[in-house]
Amino acid sequence: MKITDIKKVLSEVRMRISTDFSSDLDFFDIEFSNRNSKKLIPAAVLFLIIKRKNGLKVVLTKRSDELKHHPGQVAFPGGKLKLSQESPWLCALREAQEEIGLNPKIVQNIGEIQTHRTITGYEVKPFVGQVLVENVSFLPDEKEVAEIFEVPLEFILAKENMTLHLREIDGKKRGYYAIPYGPYYIWGATARIIKSFSDLIHG
Repeated sequence: MKITDIKKVLSEVRMRISTDFSSDLDFFDIEFSNRNSKKLIPAAVLFLIIKRKNGLKVVLTKRSDELKHHPGQVAFPGGKLKLSQESPWLCALREAQEEIGLNPKIVQNIGEIQTHRTITGYEVKPFVGQVLVENVSFLPDEKEVAEIFEVPLEFILAKENMTLHLREIDGKKRGYYAIPYGPYYIWGATARIIKSFSDLIHG
């Protein structure tokens, strides 16, 4: 898979995904996705792709165990919009700079993935960003990020690497996706966003 292929797909689906969304548990109870939608907190994340000598990689973080929300979980760089005039794209860049030391000047916006509504009350806009420098390194903000790691793009988008799990919430069976990778367990909103991107790429 090449960056040019990803750009082409994201360009072709731009209009459709602008009005579509996913949610953590939407494949069993779509009503969840519409619940209190007016109260959702706007946020943005960066699906960051970087070219290394051994292929394209996706940059992920493991959140600090000291954080109040989602401690120890795998996540994309990103967070909630802090200023009313801040665009989601600038928010994603700002958060990535704070969390992993990414220079926003070396990132190109190559497209968007459908908006994702989380069970914790956030409406997340995922952006696909290409790092334009191959030998760049990242520095975690120790207050927020315990670890930065990279996963091969081909692996993370392969449908055979995604597993569907069921759990009962409020008396209803609900499901969530997970992507195990070595010592890392990618699940929840992060895995669902990856699943949405995989669906766009592979159909």
